Amino acid sequence: MKLAIADILVDEGYVEKYDLVDNGNFKDIRITLKYGKDKNDKIIAGLKRISKPGLRIYAGKDNLPKVLGGLGIAIVSTNKGVMTDKKARELNVGGEVLAFVW
Repeated sequence: MKLAIADILVDEGYVEKYDLVDNGNFKDIRITLKYGKDKNDKIIAGLKRISKPGLRIYAGKDNLPKVLGGLGIAIVSTNKGVMTDKKARELNVGGEVLAFVW
């Protein structure tokens, strides 16, 4: 799940890259953030976790949220994998809304 979210962030251009770092018994994900021309220009302006273990949030195929009117993305876990809200609309599927990124 974490690698799928990292792949989405790289594909959408919010993160430059990620690497798997071996840390003994398990592997860590090291993410390289992306900045604009100036080092103070962050590409990710905000990130909000929507679905939590205590309160799961689901959206049907007709009720998928749009983040900032389409300027951001919603990460959705569907039965066809983890994807953006735009991809879920193309495939006509709904699922659990994991996070908003803008």
